[in-house]
Amino acid sequence: MQSNVKATAMAAVSHTPAQPSGPHQTASVDELVQSFEEADHHEVSLAGYQPEDWICLAVFWAMALLVFLQFFSRYVLNDSYAWTEELAVYCLIGVVFLGSAMCVRACRHIQVDFLYRYLPKPAGRVLSTLIDILRTAFFGYAVWLTYRYIVLVGDEPMTTLFWNKSYVYWAALAGFAMMFLRSVQVSLQNWRQGYSILENPAAYDSLD
Repeated sequence: MQSNVKATAMAAVSHTPAQPSGPHQTASVDELVQSFEEADHHEVSLAGYQPEDWICLAVFWAMALLVFLQFFSRYVLNDSYAWTEELAVYCLIGVVFLGSAMCVRACRHIQVDFLYRYLPKPAGRVLSTLIDILRTAFFGYAVWLTYRYIVLVGDEPMTTLFWNKSYVYWAALAGFAMMFLRSVQVSLQNWRQGYSILENPAAYDSLD
């Protein structure tokens, strides 16, 4: 009886699927090493970055430091600095509006290009041009509205620091103004090259 059990166990072991052989594992390791070597030889270029990118990066790190200071003062010092929360919110506003200008320049706002796959090329060109005009007009109108808002309530003080809150509004105005300028730039580029990202998304894949 025991000999039959041992024989059955040995048979089961002998029919166990074999693990991947050594060459496959070596190949994967070689590919991984090669990918690291290629990354080491990759040249970093800062040529594609514009002023709004660097300003947005600086505001983002200011926001990160304010959030860290708030966390440190609350949980380590047990004496939370209330002004850090308010300033962090204002920095977030700056990041949003300046980051939106970056997205306009790179044509990375939310957009639907499904219809352009079925439209004739002339109709798609007309519709895309109309969208460029409407987008630029909207940003120009937003600049005017933001300026009007600053004129009306620009002297409102902050809650914790009693600074003038117009600094925040001017940052939003700068973001809309940059969006307007970048929208004009993108519209002219689309007109020169004869297509936009809506008509030819594949031409913009290299920007990702």
